[in-house]
Amino acid sequence: MVISYHRPTKAVIDLNAIWQNIVQEKQRHPEKEIFAVVKADGYGHGAVSVAKVALKAGAQGFCTATLDEAIELRHSGITQPILILGIISPADAALAAAYYLSVPVAEIEWLKEAAVYLKDSSLTLHLHIKIDTGMGRIGFLNAEETTQALAVIEKEQNFYWEGIFTHFATADQEDVQYFQAQSRYFNEILNTLPYQPKYVHTANSATAMWHQDIGNMVRLGIAMYGLNPSGTALTSTYPLVPALSLVSEIVQTKELPKGYGIGYGKTYETKTEEWIATIPIGYADGFTRDLQGFHVLINGEFCEVVGRVCMDQIMVRLPEKVKEGTKVTLVGKDGTNEITLQDIATYKGTNNYEVACLISNRVPREYVEKG
Repeated sequence: MVISYHRPTKAVIDLNAIWQNIVQEKQRHPEKEIFAVVKADGYGHGAVSVAKVALKAGAQGFCTATLDEAIELRHSGITQPILILGIISPADAALAAAYYLSVPVAEIEWLKEAAVYLKDSSLTLHLHIKIDTGMGRIGFLNAEETTQALAVIEKEQNFYWEGIFTHFATADQEDVQYFQAQSRYFNEILNTLPYQPKYVHTANSATAMWHQDIGNMVRLGIAMYGLNPSGTALTSTYPLVPALSLVSEIVQTKELPKGYGIGYGKTYETKTEEWIATIPIGYADGFTRDLQGFHVLINGEFCEVVGRVCMDQIMVRLPEKVKEGTKVTLVGKDGTNEITLQDIATYKGTNNYEVACLISNRVPREYVEKG
């Protein structure tokens, strides 16, 4: 999808906010290394730009979801450690090693296959053993499997055991019983191993914010972008600073008579004479169809989205005639009012992670950094 620079819709990323969120986390856990999670193009904020400001804030490494995301960081000049969180193909083991990337291992057969692809090289692949303690995703299920995997790793000269980790399913919820059960199980497996690797990590943003863990590394994701990992369930333990705002402009206003149909399917009819504005953003940009009835901010006032959200445009009802070219805030502050990614998530019945990631690459990112 081509980035649309020649229209007024854009996402504005406050790099100082990202810096501040990382610094606050480092101050709370000075004994732990911070690995900034920049998967999914930095949760829609722009992976490379986020990574570079994260380094300024003191991050020691990065996490991505895929091999390609990690290679993008390397090509941008990032030399710090990068851990890929998703399984890569054994056939790509040499490629990952050549880029000095760390990868998770969750199956013994994967290790055996990867070893074949590495055996005729002088490359070393850094491995993090993943333990499934109750998430039901990738990972070894018990101590026996973990011990067997470690034996294979130690036997192969092209492997280096760098880390062991798990992921908590309910760290962002008020009920801590399942979290505690997962934590205990991880510790039990850890205690069966002959030694510990360089990195032991269990903390995502939610774990780092609300729990104590035994790890020496934090995988800082959603909180780095200023978003509460729990949505509205729990109060953040330090003031998060949202980094993203989404803005556009009115491209046309018109006064329509009573009973005039708005949008596909004529799902809205004007109740009286109404001023309607058209804004150049739609579901192809991540402003999804289920946001009909939501609102935007124009001149500091909430204005309802009327009619179905189109692929490229939305229509909103104005309280009065407003000049074309007037700024529209879809996410962010305008005057004393604010629309947050969480507000949109609540309206959609989803989480703030998804809303941030939905903003498509057709929307240009503009980066703001003071000082």
